[in-house]
Order: sequence, then structure tokens, then C-alpha cells
Amino acid sequence: MAFIPPTAEQLALYLGLPEIDGNRADLLIEQAVALSQSVVKPLPDEATAVVLSVAGRAYVNPQQVSYETIGPMSVQRPTGSGGLYLTKADKAALKALAGRGGAFTVDPTPESADPSPSWPVDDTYGEGLEYEPGWGWV
Repeated sequence: MAFIPPTAEQLALYLGLPEIDGNRADLLIEQAVALSQSVVKPLPDEATAVVLSVAGRAYVNPQQVSYETIGPMSVQRPTGSGGLYLTKADKAALKALAGRGGAFTVDPTPESADPSPSWPVDDTYGEGLEYEPGWGWV
């Protein structure tokens, strides 16, 4: 099944907002999908959570404000809490959802490989001949 990007309504629900600017939300979701596809392409169906997280960060803090004071109130946000970007955890989650990462084995044997010996078999060698230590079969 192909990845279906989340909607602006889903972003509003994710952020807990009663209203959302649909055009801006759609743009941020589109850009979050494109950014996520730079890590994993095609995106797995479960990547919706990562896309919503990326778009949500950009929606609530578009200017990447880290410290703000209005009158007697001030707020300090973590560094890098705004804008459109993927965190290390986002990248790891995308790779894990796509089944990447961790240990794996690669079998270089082609499907058409035959288990029989590929060298000429010498019928005049081995059993039936006399074995001399140090000299082998003679």
C-alpha cells in the first residue's frame, strides 16, 4: 500500500488546535513528506507520525524563536525547536519503519547456483588406489 500523506485536519488534531490555516498546513505537510523522502523512499505507511511531528514543529514555531518576552511573561524554547527539519530520532524512526538498520546478511550465491562440483572429477584418484603416507594416492 502506498503512503498517504496526513491532512491539515489531522495536523490540527495532532497539535490540539481548534482551527488551522489549511493552505499553510498543506504546504508544511508537503515539505515534511519531501524531507522525509530524502531519508527513506518510498515512505512506509506508518511514517505519518514522523511527518506530523516535522510539520507540527514548523507550524507552531515558524521563526524558530528560542526566547520570547511579552510584558511580564517570558518563555524559553529548546534550541532548534522551530522550522522544518528532521531530528536524529526522526531519521532513525523512518529507517526503522522502512525495515532498515540493524544487522543483516547478504547471500552472494546466485539463485541458479548448482551444488555439484564445478571442477572436473578425476576417476583415477582416491579410493581404490593404494595410499602411501607422504605421497598420497598412487
